[in-house]
Amino acid sequence: MVDTLNVIVAAAGSGNRMNKSINKQYLTIRSRPILSYCLEVFEHSPLVNKVLIVVKESEIGFCHKEIVERYGYKKVRKVIAGGAERQDSVWAGLNSLEQSTGLVAVHDGARPFITEQLLTKLVCTAVQWGSAIPGVPVKDTVKLVDEEGFVSRTLDRSRIFFIQTPQVFRLEYLMMAYQKAVEEQFVATDDASIYEKYVGKVKIVPGDYRNIKITTPEDLST
Repeated sequence: MVDTLNVIVAAAGSGNRMNKSINKQYLTIRSRPILSYCLEVFEHSPLVNKVLIVVKESEIGFCHKEIVERYGYKKVRKVIAGGAERQDSVWAGLNSLEQSTGLVAVHDGARPFITEQLLTKLVCTAVQWGSAIPGVPVKDTVKLVDEEGFVSRTLDRSRIFFIQTPQVFRLEYLMMAYQKAVEEQFVATDDASIYEKYVGKVKIVPGDYRNIKITTPEDLST
């Protein structure tokens, strides 16, 4: 049904907004590290071939011992060092996959509540369209604000979505897009933005409001 799916888990962020002494992906929810939740889904999904985790260089040994070995994740083939920014880390991950075809999913290690059902929908959509990202409609009114702090206009929220991960693409297309972004020093906040700029349209799949990114201490109580 699908091509080979490899997963890059981006977990090299510093998590400064958590005000914790350890990086947020190693904090626990219900006695398990945040990072372990998404790895559990990837480990048991029949769609996933292998997983690559990108962390800070100083955390490679810790991640391998306390996450990969402790919980027995056989599909995690590598734990590698990331870069200064998320984009640098994903690029490092792409270059470590040792293949150029199939599908690749890029997921934030701080999003523990991904489901296998969402992953399946994304993969099936990416097979058809070459790309698939999860998104949920915004619930609040959204306004564009000028530099002086005044509302310049109200946006049509029916066409505005909060975008999540995992984001799934044809590997060769995302590699090409990232290569061009590196050459042109184009910086984006997610992989889809790079794909949009250098490849083409990105298909939205209905996401899950529970699939939040753990960013602040308040998120741990959700």
